Amino acid sequence: MTSASILPVACGRRRFLRILVGAAGLPMVPAFAFTALAGNDVSSVRRSALVIGNSAYKIAPLKNPVIDARAVASALTGLGFAVDLKTDTSRRELIESLRQFAMAADQSAVRVLFYAGHGVQTNGRNYLLPVDAKPTNESDIPAAAANATEFVDRLGEVKHGINVVILDACRANPFTGGVIVGPDGRRWKFRGLTPSGLAALEAPVGTLVAFSTSPGGVAFDGPRGEHSIYARYLLQQLPTPGLAIERMFKRVRIEVARETGRLQVPWVSSSLTADFCFQADRGGECDDTAG
Repeated sequence: MTSASILPVACGRRRFLRILVGAAGLPMVPAFAFTALAGNDVSSVRRSALVIGNSAYKIAPLKNPVIDARAVASALTGLGFAVDLKTDTSRRELIESLRQFAMAADQSAVRVLFYAGHGVQTNGRNYLLPVDAKPTNESDIPAAAANATEFVDRLGEVKHGINVVILDACRANPFTGGVIVGPDGRRWKFRGLTPSGLAALEAPVGTLVAFSTSPGGVAFDGPRGEHSIYARYLLQQLPTPGLAIERMFKRVRIEVARETGRLQVPWVSSSLTADFCFQADRGGECDDTAG
């Protein structure tokens, strides 16, 4: 099978040449093509996404993740992604879905993971919690959860295309019933396991990792409405024509920080080597200077 190659390009506004598709159905970029991957010609590259939403925890259930995951899955499907949606996963289901997605990663040029639910870090590694997780202390976590850091490292081993990992995972202890009061007096229930939050993660080459809040911060379930604050603004920005991915997450960060009075400030680690927007503009372009 032929896989897409990554070529160096100059900065600034780029015009896209269409990517040729080989007879096998996998993307092959000709030597003269720019590496920018745009969303207006979904037949030109294979796009795959794994979307996971965990709400029905036996301890500290959450309101929004399953609703968020279904909405993100629908949005990505509309943007040309082949989407695998998983909700309220057990440990076995969660680990197996991540394993299968990682194993098939080299068959796609664009690979996206969206996860909403509880998350935790221990010994500098991040873990995603299945709904049947019942850790009683820190040493229980690796055996009870899915290793998100290992998953990101595995995606980083693919030498073509790009990876986008979006973690709307919360950062404070659900087992203590964590609630804080926002700047306007509203009470916010937050997601996560340890007060220290998820660990900072250095994205491998070709990868962008987006966290719904900064390391050590907290990510909120929506105090009103059906979506978490982060998911709501993410869903608003995903289909914006011509919006480069780094600019898109900057817009999300600004809006989430504004609404929460900077109690939640989304964070991104990026080592992308190609331009990308989820939806190109009418000219087939992705503008890295707009927004």
